[in-house]
Amino acid sequence: MWRVLSIRSVQGDGLPQAERVAVRKTAAWWNLTQEERRDIFEEKSHHISEGIRYLPSVARQLYHSRDIGEPFDFLTWFEYAPQYSEAFEELVRTLRKTEEWRYVDREIDIRLVRD
Repeated sequence: MWRVLSIRSVQGDGLPQAERVAVRKTAAWWNLTQEERRDIFEEKSHHISEGIRYLPSVARQLYHSRDIGEPFDFLTWFEYAPQYSEAFEELVRTLRKTEEWRYVDREIDIRLVRD
């Protein structure tokens, strides 16, 4: 069972729309060497350069949780204003089409809107 303990904005008072994405990678991903993972992440999937294209419209904060026994390897918090909703959708569509994403075996996508 999960429960929200707190939500901290990555942009001051926060933007009105947010998403929490929890991702778990496969054992095959973790069995690759760090150099092989980096090559897929940076050179083949262009994960960082794709994400940077959407800044500052889509703010994000990444948390690594694999080494602390959590059920997901990565937790990402995204924030964006309503006029950037399509940009956010484009970003996640782009990342989900990459070679890196073939190593994701579980994803939970939670969307939030501030009143």
